[in-house]
Amino acid sequence: MFQTLLQYAAWLALPVALLCIVDDWFLRPGRTAAAGAEPADGPLMKVLYGLLPLLILAAVYRMLTAERADFSLVLVVITALSGVVWAIDALLLRPRREAALRAAGRDPAAFADPGTVDYARSFFPVAAVLLVLRAFLFEPYRIPSDSMMPTLLDGDYILVNKFAYGLRLPVTNRKFYAIGEPARGDVIVFRYPPDPKINYIKRVVGLPGDLVQVRGDRLIINGEPVRFEETARYSDGCYLNMRLATETLGEHEHQVLHCLTAEGIVVSPLPGCNRDIPQGYVCNESLRDGNADSGDALMRVPEGRYLMIGDNRDNSQDGRWWGFVDEDLLVGKAVRIWFNWDLQRSGGPAWSRIGNRIQ
Repeated sequence: MFQTLLQYAAWLALPVALLCIVDDWFLRPGRTAAAGAEPADGPLMKVLYGLLPLLILAAVYRMLTAERADFSLVLVVITALSGVVWAIDALLLRPRREAALRAAGRDPAAFADPGTVDYARSFFPVAAVLLVLRAFLFEPYRIPSDSMMPTLLDGDYILVNKFAYGLRLPVTNRKFYAIGEPARGDVIVFRYPPDPKINYIKRVVGLPGDLVQVRGDRLIINGEPVRFEETARYSDGCYLNMRLATETLGEHEHQVLHCLTAEGIVVSPLPGCNRDIPQGYVCNESLRDGNADSGDALMRVPEGRYLMIGDNRDNSQDGRWWGFVDEDLLVGKAVRIWFNWDLQRSGGPAWSRIGNRIQ
């Protein structure tokens, strides 16, 4: 019900904004000049002016929470619209209003600017600063799944370095200034190749030209096995009897979550799981004979592309399934966890994770 009301409010934002602009820019000045003072709005316009900020917030919320929303596009639209409204008023409409008031013997300083202009003047600098920060410096990103456990948890909020691999234009993501290139082991946010409107986050395991194989959750790159040392068992109520291993990729030493066999998907959540998730995962090592993870086919990484794989090796839809990531789809390098809040997990934020550097 609440989402339906938000959707209707978002659709009403544009026509209400247009009505307020027409009244502010064209009708109100005539009423002001005739009355010699700020005229009282009619009942309808009072309601529309009162609803406008709420409708705008509803529209912005709907855009930001849409599954396929492009946040950069939202900021570009807000910045452009508010800037255009402010500029048109400052260069064209305001001088005309002031001239009309002086001709009628009124003091322009005694009259307030139109409400829509006040909104635009307030929104523009904020939206412009956010656009520059988000497009060229750092972008926040929420971890939406378990595919990067134990490095990143569902509910982690991270900062993504947008200039690590070059400066890119907002919306188009086209690189216009080269700075650096991805290194093996980097954790990267990128546009999902089958649907570039969706962002994914994985770890770079294969660079252009590499020959990569995954055998029993272990990586073999260019014929050399990657360092992979079992360290402990892992159980959290949602994942049971899993194994933790330390893996070294380039300069990155990180932990990997895996199971020795391919058996383990559970349809219903486990009784001890403290999260609202569709399924749990139990590693069943009693079925090793004939059920162990098999070696994947050799994958040669093409030039200009990268192979991305999740740290949760048995519960990650990644490059092993949908292929390689083109350089043009890279968004940025994940660098630090700035907050943690999983609304599906009991107990609130995990304070110990806040501020951690992403290895």
